[in-house]
Amino acid sequence: MIKTDILIIGAGIGALSIASELCKYNKKITIVTKGNVKSCNSSLAQGGISVALSDKDDYHWHYEDTMTAGCNLNDSDAVMKLVSKAPSVIKEFIDTGMEFDKDENGDLAFGREGAHRLNRIIHAGGDRTGLRVVEQLLRNVASPNVDIRQNEMALDLRVENGSCSGVITRSFKTGEITYYQANYTILATGGIGQLYPATSNDTTITGDGIAMAYRAGCELKNLEFIQFHPTMLTINGKAYGLVSEAVRGAGGILVNEKGEKIMEGIHPQKDLAPRDVVSREVYAHYLKGEKIFLDISAVDDFEAKFPTVTEICLEHGINLNDKLIPVAPGAHFHMGGVKASPEGITNIKGLFAVGETACTGVHGANRLASNSLLEGLVFGKLTADHILNNERTASEITDNDGKITVSSLPSKKEIQDQMMNFVGIVRHSNEMQKIINWFESYSPDKFSSKLNIESNSNDTYELYNMLTAGWLIAKAASKRKESIGAHYTV
Repeated sequence: MIKTDILIIGAGIGALSIASELCKYNKKITIVTKGNVKSCNSSLAQGGISVALSDKDDYHWHYEDTMTAGCNLNDSDAVMKLVSKAPSVIKEFIDTGMEFDKDENGDLAFGREGAHRLNRIIHAGGDRTGLRVVEQLLRNVASPNVDIRQNEMALDLRVENGSCSGVITRSFKTGEITYYQANYTILATGGIGQLYPATSNDTTITGDGIAMAYRAGCELKNLEFIQFHPTMLTINGKAYGLVSEAVRGAGGILVNEKGEKIMEGIHPQKDLAPRDVVSREVYAHYLKGEKIFLDISAVDDFEAKFPTVTEICLEHGINLNDKLIPVAPGAHFHMGGVKASPEGITNIKGLFAVGETACTGVHGANRLASNSLLEGLVFGKLTADHILNNERTASEITDNDGKITVSSLPSKKEIQDQMMNFVGIVRHSNEMQKIINWFESYSPDKFSSKLNIESNSNDTYELYNMLTAGWLIAKAASKRKESIGAHYTV
């Protein structure tokens, strides 16, 4: 048994934002991460951080753009908290040493992405914003009070009588099972991208947080809303990495093989329309066997502005002198998740959720570009502040180990293909029950039982979590009959 004050499951920006705040107050913090410390979506994020810091901007406009992109299904209070607190939080972060890109005058350089009315996106290292932010936060948590345990998978939350007292984990390297007892347990496991065959997400992101939360009795929200990014570098049907939306913000245009602009007449904002609109249009061409390219002819200094995209393209044989990057959509961001307040509070005492694992309602039916890194920083700070002002001591509990041993599960690829076919960019309401039945064929009790820890490997847990999250998403999608935002049904 390891006892700690704060236990954080995951090591992305939301997790590290909380840790960087709490480590100042002599709290014992333990971070458990499934991969290495940078194996998270945050590190891969090419886009920047949207914040109304320009003297030409106003956070009320940021609020309106966020609500519009989310089809007004957002929690308006949560959105206002996010955008109004953003400027001060980013300024404080800069004060810790974070360096964002500057313009020729030495001021913050603001870029533009889809569904923003003006330039309000700040970047670091061009398209390496997420990685630079993670690196700065890791410097901020370099403290004797913070213990980061890598390559360790959280298996199940330790919950009794509606109260969480920690988590059970197993090391990938040694196989050692560890029971943690914590006064506060924070789910920061990322989203569900690896449930799909093409995704911008890290390989560790398999819906573990949602599945664990479900087994523990957590309320979940908006699971049907999954944002697909329209521009994944795609060669012969295989995705190799993200081509940032900032490329379109800098002048990139989506074209077909004839050079025709495919977003003309589709939406007033054309290539910078909300992501669900652009993804559906690209996907429609893709289904007809047409190839779609991002024409970067109008982007000045492409290689300097987008070093990560440049590296990905060169690594996979794309000649950037041709000015055409082959693209197709891939799963990118989950607007749904564990129902939580902006302070991370869930319906289970002592259990918090932040970042993409959480659904605070701030993104509504479709996330506004570059609001995700912002959410991790701002709501991470709010969660830390809440914890500091609300003392709690975890009680000893008796763990009820699961009895189920799973002997036959589908492969990861089978799950991914089923999800894309039935709960992808376009859903068919009259076929949704098929995938629900398929999921339930692997769990007659509908994923409500815990697995036996000793007899099921980490890989089995991962597949079981993928099945659980997929089933929950399909169930949510089947209940929402109208098309709205990222949920498009025919």
